Amino acid sequence: MDNFKNFENKKIKFVFTDIDDTLTEHGRLPSNSYDSLWKLYDLGIHVIPITGRPAGWCEMIARMWPVSGIIGENGALYFTYKDKQMKRHFVYDNQTIEDNRKKLNIIKEQVLKEVPGCAIASDQFCRLFDLAVDFCEDVPALEKSAVNKIVQIFKTHGATAKVSSIHVNGWFGDYDKLSMCKIFLQKEFQMDLETAQSEMIFVGDSPNDEPMFGYFNNSFAVFNIKEFVNQLEQKPKYITDKTGGSGFTELIDHILK
Repeated sequence: MDNFKNFENKKIKFVFTDIDDTLTEHGRLPSNSYDSLWKLYDLGIHVIPITGRPAGWCEMIARMWPVSGIIGENGALYFTYKDKQMKRHFVYDNQTIEDNRKKLNIIKEQVLKEVPGCAIASDQFCRLFDLAVDFCEDVPALEKSAVNKIVQIFKTHGATAKVSSIHVNGWFGDYDKLSMCKIFLQKEFQMDLETAQSEMIFVGDSPNDEPMFGYFNNSFAVFNIKEFVNQLEQKPKYITDKTGGSGFTELIDHILK
């Protein structure tokens, strides 16, 4: 991983970014990273958060943040808000969502029974597609062995499981952040992600960002990726000097200066 200061591309028109521990620090959104979003917006650079957070959060972020859209629940959906109209795109229809929820409820009961100390994420009531298991956001941090056990339970049921900096997210289907990113660009900007790489960056911090790290030519991680770097087969190209929102801020300042 190269230092972010060695990145010299000044033609960036799109910034795709994770939220938790990439824009945030200690669970809060600091003023410096939020100010960076507005700097990008005011210069006409499109910001699209790509997050494991739920549909309910995406509704608010699409409406109130200076963003051109948001991809949520690890690629299950995207929302845009333009001209006072909210557009919502989902990977599945309502019946499939309902069927998958029944299967996820079975997994939920097993996880809570077999992994002491974990909890269902407090934002679960806002979710449509996945089950989020909290291992350090609102509960004392679990050992890695416990996190791995949560992942394994999902997989034994045929579900996909991804580890973020705070949750294990599990769902049924082969979608991920990258697949929805491609759909979003095609539908909203009539652009192909592969051919437009030089105009885009991605910023993340954890294993569930790995598809993006591997695909984007201009992929970045804030410094706290160091905690997970040995778990990654596909690593980011660049790394910031600082963690979380401070790392995001120094990256954007470098690109814009």
